Amino acid sequence: MKGKRGIAGILLVGILAVTLTGCKNTDSSKKETEKPVITLGSDNYPPYNYLNEDGVPTGIDVELATEAFKRMGYQVDVVQIDWEEKKELVESGEIDCIMGCFSMEGRLDDYRWAGPYIASRQVVAVNASSDIYKLSDMEGKNLAVQSTTKPEGIFLDRTDERIPKLENLISLGHRELIYTFLAKGYVDAVAAHEESIVQYMKDYDASFRILEEPLMLTGIGVAFAKDDNRGICEQMEQTLEEMCQDGTSLTIVEKYLDDPQKYLEVDNLGY
Repeated sequence: MKGKRGIAGILLVGILAVTLTGCKNTDSSKKETEKPVITLGSDNYPPYNYLNEDGVPTGIDVELATEAFKRMGYQVDVVQIDWEEKKELVESGEIDCIMGCFSMEGRLDDYRWAGPYIASRQVVAVNASSDIYKLSDMEGKNLAVQSTTKPEGIFLDRTDERIPKLENLISLGHRELIYTFLAKGYVDAVAAHEESIVQYMKDYDASFRILEEPLMLTGIGVAFAKDDNRGICEQMEQTLEEMCQDGTSLTIVEKYLDDPQKYLEVDNLGY
């Protein structure tokens, strides 16, 4: 009889322990879902933001944002946006911020910025057999870029004396299309962030050659609406700096990029 009572007591303790653990996990999940939500707008731009095999947003910016906003007391909802409409979306409040390998250069007066948190090179890439080896060789050639990106502005404005006059500048709505145009010979070259080109070559076993001479060295930042006075941008700036100092940013970036430290050297960008 005593043995049965002992077994019953052990079972009861076990049930209570499981029940209490379940309550604890439920409370933790509840607290997480009760956090205010930050809606982050981005487009498909590996390795910074893309959908994994389960259809879940992942990438450098997704991981950095998730950790930073968690530290700030928020949860993040990463939504795919039409990149051409990013400014209107953040100004209307439909999204809280833009974070998708977004260059600060030339846009400092358009947004309220947190960053730079990553240094990136804008470059030109050609097919491996191309006779284009430097920017001046692009004179009279055809170039594809993603619309509303920095390379589009660089070749349209031509304020840099190194930038040659093209035969045609083709602006396309989606990142993947510029590489398709290059592979099929519709254009002579493409221009984009170096990391994006390298990632595409890895994903699709493409043989492009990146010109050694960069178009621009730029800082990547998180953009908020110019009139956003909630203080979130400033808090994000401080948190990203803390993550860089404590090694969190390096741990995240090295999952996706070779020689990750060079991308975190942002102090000399002049912002």
